[in-house]
This record gives sequence, C-alpha cells and structure tokens, in this order.
Amino acid sequence: MFPGMNPKQMQQAMKKLGMEQEDIDAVAVIIRTKKEDIIIRNPSVQKIKISGQSSYQISGQEERRAAEEEPEISEEDIKTVMQQAGVSKEKAKSALEKSRGDLAEAILSLKK
Repeated sequence: MFPGMNPKQMQQAMKKLGMEQEDIDAVAVIIRTKKEDIIIRNPSVQKIKISGQSSYQISGQEERRAAEEEPEISEEDIKTVMQQAGVSKEKAKSALEKSRGDLAEAILSLKK
C-alpha cells in the first residue's frame, strides 16, 4: 500500500487509525448481477474494517458467465470440492450440479 513500509509497520499504522484487517480463507467469490455472474477463482480476500464499516478487497482469476447459462463444471472445480469437503468425485460433482457450479455452496452443503 505504501512503498518502503514493511507489513508490520503497516499493521501498526492501521491500528492507530482504527483500522482492522482480516484475511478470509475463501474458495471462490461469486458476484451475481442481473446479466452475468462474475466468479473469482483462487481468491485472496481481505476484510478491512474502518469505523464500523466493512469493505472487502478481492483479487484472483476472473471468469464471467451469463446468468441464465448452465454452468460448466470443470475437473478443477470437482477436485477443489473433493479436497475441501473430503468426499468422493461423484458426491462432489453432484453437489456442484445442485449448486449450479457454486463451489462455496457445494462445499457447505457437503459439510452439513
């Protein structure tokens, strides 16, 4: 954020300004609009809280698809769900189909 400032100094400066930062262990981030879904794969997500207001900083690999389009379920998505939920390939694929390709929803449904 500020050139020449190490991360520890940055955390101290943020704390003095009343800012808190938290890393979130996310699998995927999906932003749904009326026309399309924006999917961020392998995201790096930080929650930043300032004066009671939270904002999120997201970076990763962006993919877009039309909202009404049937999602394509990739082998990578299936492997991610298998690893995160600890289930077989068949269960992971089924959960992804039910969640219309939503990785986070599929993983959460399998962990219940």
